[in-house]
Amino acid sequence: MKLSLNKIHHIAIICSDYQRSKKFYTEVLGLEIWQEHYRVERDSYKLDLKLNETYIIELFSFPSPPTRPSFPEAAGLRHLAFEVDNLDTEIHKLEQAGILHEGIRIDELTQKRFTFFADPDQLPIELYER
Repeated sequence: MKLSLNKIHHIAIICSDYQRSKKFYTEVLGLEIWQEHYRVERDSYKLDLKLNETYIIELFSFPSPPTRPSFPEAAGLRHLAFEVDNLDTEIHKLEQAGILHEGIRIDELTQKRFTFFADPDQLPIELYER
């Protein structure tokens, strides 16, 4: 038996500094705010973000979340990847925003170019050239 899945509905991310992460995901990555809610009972924000009219990320804030284990890599979500048309153009934008990246790498299986950088909580984000 297989499940009848249609698509990925969303990815949930917990951040340590809501305003800093909100700014990063909207102003650096360019995602659009769909809905934003403050949940008093949880002392938590829930920000729904979309890309090209498709809902893709729930950004949560919670009081004192534990730090994400990353290096060495831990089990769980490895990284978040976005397709781009021109990697050089997007890397230039990252550099102008003062965001460090790992440099351009080549996927040995597809020969496509990609790079990694991190969000404010060190979640790895990949830009993968179409």
